[in-house]
Amino acid sequence: MIHTNTEKRILRIKQLSTIIGLARSTIYDRLNPKSPRHDPSFPKPIKLGMTSIGWLQSEVDQWIQSKVSERVIG
Repeated sequence: MIHTNTEKRILRIKQLSTIIGLARSTIYDRLNPKSPRHDPSFPKPIKLGMTSIGWLQSEVDQWIQSKVSERVIG
């Protein structure tokens, strides 16, 4: 497997929101098992510090690709 910079790149919430087109609150709803919008397939954040988190771009890209593969054409 060839490692590219995108596999190691960490996205912060603003970048993630821009890339996937969801608001910050919706992203956190996707992560919250108690939310009706919970998505267990949504990429899990990684802890970067005491209060900061990020997402691996490679995992976000895989999630986007899975959504493209699931789409219904009709």
